Amino acid sequence: MFDKILIANRGEIAIRIMRACRELDVKSVAIYSDADKTSLYTNYADERYALGNPSPSKSYLNIDKIMDIAIESGAEAIHPGYGFLAENSELGRRCEKNGIALIGPSGKVIESMGDKITSKKLMKKAGVPIIEGTDSGVTDIDEAIKIADSIGYPVIVKASAGGGGIGMRTVYEEDELVRAIESTQSVASTNFGDSTVFIEKYIEKPRHIEFQILADDHGNTIHVADRECSIQRRHQKLIEEAPSPIMTEELRKQMGESAIKAAEYIDYSSAGTVEFLYSGGEYYFLEMNTRIQVEHPITEIITNIDLVKEQIKIASGEELSYSQKDVKVNGHAIECRINAENPLADFAPNPGKITGYRSPGGPGVRLDSGVYMNYTIPTFYDSMISKLIAWGRNRNEAINRMRRALSEYIIIGVNTTIPFHKALMKNENFLKGELHTHFVDDYRKRIDDEMRIIREEDLERINRMRSTFMPGKKVAAISAAVGSYLNTAKKQKMKKSNK
Repeated sequence: MFDKILIANRGEIAIRIMRACRELDVKSVAIYSDADKTSLYTNYADERYALGNPSPSKSYLNIDKIMDIAIESGAEAIHPGYGFLAENSELGRRCEKNGIALIGPSGKVIESMGDKITSKKLMKKAGVPIIEGTDSGVTDIDEAIKIADSIGYPVIVKASAGGGGIGMRTVYEEDELVRAIESTQSVASTNFGDSTVFIEKYIEKPRHIEFQILADDHGNTIHVADRECSIQRRHQKLIEEAPSPIMTEELRKQMGESAIKAAEYIDYSSAGTVEFLYSGGEYYFLEMNTRIQVEHPITEIITNIDLVKEQIKIASGEELSYSQKDVKVNGHAIECRINAENPLADFAPNPGKITGYRSPGGPGVRLDSGVYMNYTIPTFYDSMISKLIAWGRNRNEAINRMRRALSEYIIIGVNTTIPFHKALMKNENFLKGELHTHFVDDYRKRIDDEMRIIREEDLERINRMRSTFMPGKKVAAISAAVGSYLNTAKKQKMKKSNK
């Protein structure tokens, strides 16, 4: 086992990795930009080193600086978490050159699975179901038109490099195809430095189901069950749950075996995720994420397997602690991503100072967070505040616990996605498990209307709670202001109803 690990990340995921390090009796090294000097994770770590300039390119993406700190601190390994350098093959090469272990797969695997065309070819060879489409980049427009005609509209034009939903455009008829290819090439070139695009059959309203993988260097590969990630906005996940509401033992066995087949074919080692689209009883390979996922806690809760500790153990050369028969699904878990965003303003980022904070707790509730009272959320990075996870013996109990946990969660000073999550937990179609990747768009008006009601209710509740974290005089002043706002709102409602 390693003696010291540098965490090349920030926020809640940095703390999550540091917690695993403490349980393994491994020292943790934090790196921080000027914007993160007062962050919780910098004080949680055993050691910390400054990066300086808060710009991502000069801090958390600066491989030269991070390698220098790793060497100076005596770290034997680097854990990149998710985002930033988590799927950067160059970091792996630099680690290898300096005799430092990368807690993740090899650079070769990262490269091959990071390119959508290459990964699709590999999965086809591995015998994993793939979506019909081109097996190489598209450059000739006439050829593209013929391909789209043969596949049948709608099709989707995708950037081969990158991820996170960037560089995708759906096309419903031939007249749109040329513009879609040109715009996607431009986006891909700007964001990933690679303008290669390809065409696939577009599956309308599929479910997004993924399988967690663990694989070591001793020939052992297992899947750690499934997650449903269909609640998305612009291909960005908002709510995840495990297991999928539609999952059966037979389907889990079938999809799980495909996920294992995918990992074994590319000689995968570490924690990773194989993602599928599911529609009409069929499933298709979407992509593989060669890192720990944001949503990994829900898998940990239903299987009682610490994925981050396993990931660290694998990188240190140990065998997996579990076999496939050890993986048992117990109950149901839901994760809500709590972001500093305004969901009623198209999820516009809303960084700023948290002036009031009360976190939820109680049976079956887990909160992975990196913030605290009076913490200022920086403008430079992702808007995530925390991940709220609720477990229940079944899906219904998990939803009820999430409702309760959301009602306890108070964040003042910035807009958050809490009202959105509260609205989703009341949505009839969500309660029935009728999920797909266009769910938020399809029910947007209903969700927005519910959020407006929730916000008004929350104002009254928050007003009652202010005394627990604010001086008396300040509370009195704020209470008067909030009371005035609520009275005005009620009068306006009465006027409308009387018209």
